[in-house]
Amino acid sequence: MRHKRIGRKLGVTTKHRKAMFRNMVTDLFRNERLKTTDTRAKELRRVAEKIITLAKEGTLQKRRQAAAYIRDKEVLKKLFDELAERFKERPGGYTRITKLGFRRGDNTPISIIELVEEEYKPKKKKKTKTAPKKPKATAKDGSVKTKSSKKESAEELGLIEEQDKKTQEVLAAEAAVVAETVEVAKEVPEPKAKAEEAPAVESEPAAESVPEEAAEEEKVEEISAETEEAPVAEEETSDSPEAKAEEGSEELAEDNTEAEEEKETEKKED
Repeated sequence: MRHKRIGRKLGVTTKHRKAMFRNMVTDLFRNERLKTTDTRAKELRRVAEKIITLAKEGTLQKRRQAAAYIRDKEVLKKLFDELAERFKERPGGYTRITKLGFRRGDNTPISIIELVEEEYKPKKKKKTKTAPKKPKATAKDGSVKTKSSKKESAEELGLIEEQDKKTQEVLAAEAAVVAETVEVAKEVPEPKAKAEEAPAVESEPAAESVPEEAAEEEKVEEISAETEEAPVAEEETSDSPEAKAEEGSEELAEDNTEAEEEKETEKKED
């Protein structure tokens, strides 16, 4: 694992690498452009941008730190006088790397590292629309009502407005139904408070008095009819199966008594 191992070794010793980057940085600040391999350009950018930040501060201590790395006095003067003023407002990104392709022979990628010449134009920050603060609702007691965070988020998303619209539609539908029922109730006639008193029932005409003679004749006829029906009922009862069963039982009883008498007579004789 390469913990805190920053940088590329580039296949050379440490002393060789430090000397090589010292020379490359001085050439870059002198000519403001340098052609080299892609990996060396990336490592050189790290060193060059650190030295430019020292030059932007412009103190004596920072000048001495830069002089320990850049030995050329003319390049050092150009760095603190010209380049520091050019990149004074730029927060970073002082160099640019552009790839050129591959080198003939060993096919290594070649790129150009150069100092940025364009003026820095800071991007305008997009103004976020802030909704006006609504006055806090107060209760009757004077205490401030606090809304829940869920309700506030729902208001921001516009969900509560949709719910309000739905409730209004439901209430309008209910009001229309109630109005229809009221209209129907008005059309139906109201029941009378009390029914009018019914007229007095006329008494039926009194039945004509039947003469006593006619009543006696009717009684005699009824009695004669009953006497005629009685023998018929007796005949029906005699012909019924119950009567036959009674007759058969009587005959069996007589036969049994006769058989017992014969047995007793035989015993006596013996």
